[in-house]
Amino acid sequence: TNTTPKVSQAPASDKPKPKWGGGDICPKCNKSVFFAEAMKADGQTWHKTCFTCTQCNKRLDSTSVCEREGKVYCKSCYGRNFGPKGVGYGVGAGALQTN
Repeated sequence: TNTTPKVSQAPASDKPKPKWGGGDICPKCNKSVFFAEAMKADGQTWHKTCFTCTQCNKRLDSTSVCEREGKVYCKSCYGRNFGPKGVGYGVGAGALQTN
């Protein structure tokens, strides 16, 4: 009889890892992110230079970032795309005025 113990393998992580050394992979440039240059948002790690708004490319920080569906936005682009719309919300010519 064969008495070799079976070795179970741990499930592979769903986060891509670099080939050698380094940290996590930046979702924008797909290169390694080292600790000194890391910005974290939406469960991902970005380079400081890659951490920009998806729409206007404005540089982001932890106080100005909004996340949606794996993409990062500045507060103004996020509000413009996903915020409330219509009369009274300051969008378009129908903005509410108080005289």
